[in-house]
Amino acid sequence: MRVGLLADTHDRVPAVAALANQLAERGAEILLHAGDYCSPFIFAALHAVNLPLVGVFGRNDGDRDGLTAAAQRGLATELFVGPHSLVLEGARVLLVHDLAEAVDRSLEAHDIVVFGTQHRQETKTRGDALLVCPGEGCGWLHGTPGAAILDLSSRQVEFLSLSGPEWAT
Repeated sequence: MRVGLLADTHDRVPAVAALANQLAERGAEILLHAGDYCSPFIFAALHAVNLPLVGVFGRNDGDRDGLTAAAQRGLATELFVGPHSLVLEGARVLLVHDLAEAVDRSLEAHDIVVFGTQHRQETKTRGDALLVCPGEGCGWLHGTPGAAILDLSSRQVEFLSLSGPEWAT
């Protein structure tokens, strides 16, 4: 199973739409979002690719009722207060906005941990757990909107970035 990973999209609808399209084109079967959508209108771009989406709230998601209502208009979209644990193809996945929100024992008890908040693409390990930050979907801080695709069977991560002058901030 290939899983599309997003975080820190911060209302940048054109970038989120482009990244979601790339993830779908590269075979993602589901999207995981590690928080900081910001406003409910971001879900139009996420729903356009017709993939199930599981996400957690971030610290900049103020209107949680509005976000939840907008999320529920799409195909199999669920939002949770993080950390949120789920199983995909037998892999235990933890979805959290900030790693500090989860205790070490919980991080290490999962096969995969998807997190955001740092706005930089990164993989690292803690025990046997693979930790993945897909970067910032918005590109506001570092100038490059990014996402990642995870192959669950091989645990390989491919980082995606939008380049070109239209994405420069």
